[in-house]
Amino acid sequence: MPRMKTLVLATFAVSLALAGQALAHAHLKTSAPAADSAVKQAPSELDLTFTESLNLKFSGVTVTGPDKKAVKTGTSSLMDADKTLMVPVSDKLAPGKYTVDWHVLSTDGHKTNGTYTFTIAP
Repeated sequence: MPRMKTLVLATFAVSLALAGQALAHAHLKTSAPAADSAVKQAPSELDLTFTESLNLKFSGVTVTGPDKKAVKTGTSSLMDADKTLMVPVSDKLAPGKYTVDWHVLSTDGHKTNGTYTFTIAP
């Protein structure tokens, strides 16, 4: 029985270690405009908040408009203990569906990326 108990404890320890590594990645927690939302006014900036602090040099956003053309954005900055990536929107946004492609590098060296959409109502 002690051997089985050792095996179970070792399996549990490895599971915890792997789960801790998965949780160390910067995951998108919230965004403004929110994912899959419809807003009445075009945003002047995008605010993407993550679960971990970010490295600004290796993090960024690309916004694509309803015409599939890239939206011009300004220089990104970090806020809220480096967990919120703020991206100014330079172009005037017309009504339609916009796609936000993001990629970030957390300060502990883990890369993550993702996509979400929001709509500007007419």
